[in-house]
Amino acid sequence: MSRFGAVLTAMVTPFGEDGSLDLDAAAELARWLVANGSDGLVVAGTTGEGPVLTDPERMDLLAAVCRAVTVPVVANTGSNDTAHSIELSRQAAGLGAAGCLVVTPYYNRPSQAGIEAHFTTVAAATELPVLVYDIPIRTGRKISHEVLVGLARDVPNVVGVKDAAADVAATARLAAAVPDFDIYSGNDDLILAMLALGAVGVVSVASHWAGHHFGEMIAAFVKGDVLGARQINNQLMESYAFEASDNTPNPMPAKAMMRVLGHPVGECRLPLGAAPAGLDDQARRVLAGLSAVAPAEAR
Repeated sequence: MSRFGAVLTAMVTPFGEDGSLDLDAAAELARWLVANGSDGLVVAGTTGEGPVLTDPERMDLLAAVCRAVTVPVVANTGSNDTAHSIELSRQAAGLGAAGCLVVTPYYNRPSQAGIEAHFTTVAAATELPVLVYDIPIRTGRKISHEVLVGLARDVPNVVGVKDAAADVAATARLAAAVPDFDIYSGNDDLILAMLALGAVGVVSVASHWAGHHFGEMIAAFVKGDVLGARQINNQLMESYAFEASDNTPNPMPAKAMMRVLGHPVGECRLPLGAAPAGLDDQARRVLAGLSAVAPAEAR
């Protein structure tokens, strides 16, 4: 198991009816997620609506979650401003974060040299382990193979990558080049394929309601029960389809599912806004169709 565990849930951020940050609900949700299959948590990421949180809100949220649980809590401290990322990473270190998630600078469209310098500079400013976040569909830039390998080999506290590039051939090359680098699938629907290539786990959205399924699927694969892992993955297909769409982008569906499960997480802040009518009912149908996972010892 990696230092952060196999199933990391990219936690939604609860808001009150007036849109204000609800720290009590966040702490309660964090405890519930840990009790329901999460080995660790990522706070203030995309699923946590990090882009619409103020810096003080980010840090208050991180502190509340770190106080609430004993599992690793990874703080999203990345932005498209290197100096800002450094400041967020420094603050996170003082609040109990186990690591930092640092995304490729978005919108700026830096060169590969700029991308490498960004990650190297942020990592040098903190003693926390850093997970690089490669998600070109959101950032407009794919981190090159050469840059990822260089970071893995040359920057001691860059310990892994949240790989959401959806390029399994590139993932295979990376795993072959730096086998000790922790690769996390950043796409729920690719976790099984990426386990076969050497991934250590997943940073997941659907683990909000299927944490035990992800844990059992990974455990089954690791012990060589590929058929069992495939069967669990098949059970998760509706969850994969539900968690994001053009009309209901992430984290709208995850928040709907949490409301169905009794957690007062509220709606998303703008520009996402409130969920369309019927999403909570769709969440109920997905949940009803999700079979209970068989314990590992029973397979």
